Amino acid sequence: MDTRFLGIAELVETPSVAVVVDVMRAFTVAAWAFAQGAEKIVLAESLDEALALKARHPDWVAVKDGPPAPGFDAVNSPGLLRSIDLGGRTVVQKTTAGTVGALAVKEASLVLCAGFVVAEATARLLRTREGDGVTFVVTGEDGQADEDLACAQYIARRVAEAGTDAAEFLRRAAESRAAAELAEGVRQGVHPDDVALCLEVDRFPFAMVASSEGSLMVLRPRVTP
Repeated sequence: MDTRFLGIAELVETPSVAVVVDVMRAFTVAAWAFAQGAEKIVLAESLDEALALKARHPDWVAVKDGPPAPGFDAVNSPGLLRSIDLGGRTVVQKTTAGTVGALAVKEASLVLCAGFVVAEATARLLRTREGDGVTFVVTGEDGQADEDLACAQYIARRVAEAGTDAAEFLRRAAESRAAAELAEGVRQGVHPDDVALCLEVDRFPFAMVASSEGSLMVLRPRVTP
């Protein structure tokens, strides 16, 4: 598998297959939302769009980075989201990096959103696209976030070697700036379990596929045998 690892700003052409990685915390949160019963996740381009979608669909659940804010139902924290029943609901998500990265590659033939919690399911889906080049979009810190790069490299390795040991990749993620900021309370809207939840490998059995549905970019879970 021909792989590239790029930051959002380095995306100068539309990739064939894109894996957008945001470990801490957008796509860990997305996976938890599906585990809590969400039907789909709409990836909003801006906070204003998220609020406008919520206004048009009052039963949708709007999620954002940072502290709670008027109009939003929840914050981008897996530790906080895991207690919310989302059965059959639509979630609208806007984050600083993850949703931006997914929208940047929305024209790709396949867009997967990933973190450690869906690593094997993501690798399994990529194995079905053998022969396609894969661009891993490292969303955090202008492409320098080591938790995202470590996860991307781990998934890429796991496509070829199913038995790849996660330990070194998890160590890098645990020692990343994002992990420190979450643990030390630098970021707002945080639960004490967030870092640990972001570092659970293969917690969920599904990959997450984003595709255009009308004018919206929509994320849905997909189980690959």
